[in-house]
Amino acid sequence: MDRRERVDGMGGTRGGARGEGAVGARDRDGEGRARSARPRDGLGRPLPYGAQGVARQPEGVVRTPPETVAEAQALLDAGKPFHAHEVFEDAWKSGPEAERALWRGLAQLAVGLTHAARGNLTGGPRLLRRGAGAVAEWAAAPGSARAYGMDLPGLVRWARALADEVERTGAAVDAQRRAPRLR
Repeated sequence: MDRRERVDGMGGTRGGARGEGAVGARDRDGEGRARSARPRDGLGRPLPYGAQGVARQPEGVVRTPPETVAEAQALLDAGKPFHAHEVFEDAWKSGPEAERALWRGLAQLAVGLTHAARGNLTGGPRLLRRGAGAVAEWAAAPGSARAYGMDLPGLVRWARALADEVERTGAAVDAQRRAPRLR
């Protein structure tokens, strides 16, 4: 068995070093940070090395809030909530301190949809509710409910309803069909 495909002790596999090096070395990005080089599917799940995957979102991109909303919506519409969460994560990490809770909550909604689509019937609803709570709290401030044209109360209702549905039905959802409308 190739060292990139060894069992990690929990029934899965983990990626090892792509090049030469010690057994147990990790894939690294260009800046030396641990980052799996395995391709990913549209929901962000790792695929075997060499498989055809979906292009990843570039990390650390600074966008204006309207650009963030537009790009995240396009990814949600394409059934790629994992990728949308990365766009929101960039906004939360690079945006003004006063808006970080909003972007973090939106990232949680997107990753909650990701988990619900993957069939994680516990984590999906939990993240949807956590994100809904964060967005609702942020939107409660005067004039914040329509930040950047988004319908934050509508997103909160969508997330809570989807969490309830996943728990009630015990079934994964279609991420593209169940994608929220941000505006």
